[in-house]
Parts: sequence; C-alpha cells; structure tokens
Amino acid sequence: MDPARPGHHPDNEPPRDGVPGRAEPLPGTACPGGERPGSRRLRRRGQGELEAQVLAVLHSANGPATAGWVQEHLEGDLAYTTVITILSRLYEKKAVTRSREGRSYTWTSASDEAGLAALRMRRVLDGERDRDAVLARFISALSPGDEERLRALLARAAAPDDPVDPRDTEGL
Repeated sequence: MDPARPGHHPDNEPPRDGVPGRAEPLPGTACPGGERPGSRRLRRRGQGELEAQVLAVLHSANGPATAGWVQEHLEGDLAYTTVITILSRLYEKKAVTRSREGRSYTWTSASDEAGLAALRMRRVLDGERDRDAVLARFISALSPGDEERLRALLARAAAPDDPVDPRDTEGL
C-alpha cells in the first residue's frame, strides 16, 4: 500500500509489461516508436492550423453551416465542443459570422485564410507599443519582391477610386 495515496493498492492498477501494479513501463521496454499497440499517435497542429481548416470547411459549405456539419467535414476526430470553441474564437476575431437558429447557431465564413492571417498580423501590431519600430523591422525583413508588392498595394490603397484587391498584385 502506498502511504502517500490512502486507499490505493498497487494490485488495483491494470498490469503493464506483465508486472501487476506497474504504473509505467520499465526503462527500455517501450514499444517501437514509443507507442503502445492499438494506440493512435496524434500529430500536434501548428498555431492557427485548425482555424484555417475550419475556415476552409466553411468556405466549402453552400451557405451557413452548423457546428455539427463542420465537425463532419473536418479531417480527424474532433470533439463537437472543440469545433464550437474554434468557431467561437473565429467569431471573436471577426473571421466568421453567426446567426441564431433555434437553440444553436449557423456559421458563415467572413474571411479566407489570407484574411485570417491579416487579422493575426493586426492583432500582433495592436499589441505593440512602438508601432513604427515594428513596421520598420517588418519592412526591412521583406524580400525585394514582397517589398514591391507592398508598395504597389499601398499606392493602390491611396487611390480613392481604385480599391485594393491582393489578386491584382500576384504577378508582381
């Protein structure tokens, strides 16, 4: 009996590596690849990757979609609550809109992946005290081609009758 865990007895734990009461495998006895038979290795997603996947699924919908529909069309086995959390975060970022449908919502994409990236960039910039320094460092780190694209976009934005469309500068 473990005095640190009253009421605990090692015989109550499932056997592991053939030794009753062993909570962890013995050193050097792990399965190849570090996985146990029958277990699934889950790949950790990059920051924003799941949001981008949810946006892509919403873009593929023919109109507003429920969280359940989004869940069904996403790759992997995400919990419904995880989908709701991601949709809510996207809503707070103004990347999706929602409409009340009975007791739940339907969701519509208000932004594409480029729009979501722009929202993230803006949020980072808004969180900095010295905006000039951040923008100056950003510009100095651009490749010559990207700097040219940025200059063209800024020039187009300055023209009141000519709205900026990023697709217009793709060939620069």
